[in-house]
Amino acid sequence: MVTPTEQHVPTCPLRVAHPLMYHRWETLTFLHWAYEPDVVQRLLPKSLTVETFGGQAWVGLVPFYMRVNAPGIPRLPWLSNFCETNVRTYARDELGRPGVWFFSLDATRLPAVVAARTGFRLPYMWSRMRLAHHGDTITYTTRRRWPAPTVTSRVRVEIGAPFAPEELTERDHFLTARWRLFSVSGADARWRRRADAQHDPWPLRRATVRELDDGLVAAAGLPQPTTEPLVHYSPGVAVRIGRPRRYR
Repeated sequence: MVTPTEQHVPTCPLRVAHPLMYHRWETLTFLHWAYEPDVVQRLLPKSLTVETFGGQAWVGLVPFYMRVNAPGIPRLPWLSNFCETNVRTYARDELGRPGVWFFSLDATRLPAVVAARTGFRLPYMWSRMRLAHHGDTITYTTRRRWPAPTVTSRVRVEIGAPFAPEELTERDHFLTARWRLFSVSGADARWRRRADAQHDPWPLRRATVRELDDGLVAAAGLPQPTTEPLVHYSPGVAVRIGRPRRYR
């Protein structure tokens, strides 16, 4: 049972017994910036309250490579494998359950974009994207195609040594160990759904930004970051995605 005092721990406290989808999130970089809570809260639906750490709200830019398939259906190489980048923050619902709120999600496969916008009512965008991996350096590029206007992002990071479990702090878990998403839509916000995501603990590594030219965070309605982000990298995890369920 999830309680209002649920804390952020590296091991998933949820179980998705009958997944709607299987994902694998690979070659993933978390970049996070701190914001004043009221700056982020104004962009959230009334049913959600921005969650803070150290008195600050946190906004993440998360580029990665996605592999997805439904139970019993073989993965189709072109349709099931694609790049994605999301802009996100962290919030709690009216019962105190923590989760991810997505300002935007860019993906390269139009069918996946349409399915996610229809089934989960998430703000997916259709984009041209590329992930280039050269040794310890990874470059993610994004150019939004639909809906307009065009927005671009380019991130290049150098991957460092793994974190030992005892090196990871409460803040590291706050920013990365997230097990559900929220979706709210409609003129009266009547559609309120949450979906659980079960996976093993993130294998996290250090990373250093070598290039950052991003327009996705500002396109979400947030002030353009002016400080260096906190960065974590992960080679990836396998994920069980639950069905969207109504919440208060």
